[in-house]
Amino acid sequence: MEARAEIKYARISPRKVQIVLDLIRNQPVDVAMAIVQHTPKAACEYLSKLLKSAAANAENNYNMDRNSLYVAECFVCPGPILKRIRPRAQGRAYRIEKRTSHITLVLKEKE
Repeated sequence: MEARAEIKYARISPRKVQIVLDLIRNQPVDVAMAIVQHTPKAACEYLSKLLKSAAANAENNYNMDRNSLYVAECFVCPGPILKRIRPRAQGRAYRIEKRTSHITLVLKEKE
């Protein structure tokens, strides 16, 4: 049995999220939460909410034991890119790409 949680269209670059996801993969939920809370990265704010949501889904929807949960899968996919224009010298314009992410977290019980 597995419990999932997803964030769609998070306004953060997938590269920044991937760094923190690599830290919490295959960790117990309590350890993963501690890592997320004590890592000074912008993605930790999103991942903290996502981890709490996945744990709540596991407990309430699937009657899983919170103490035996671990992060089985976690991955990030790029979402749509918001394209903006920055004026530059001599009438030129540079494109600014504001990237978005779709983050997925899957929790499973240890056997």
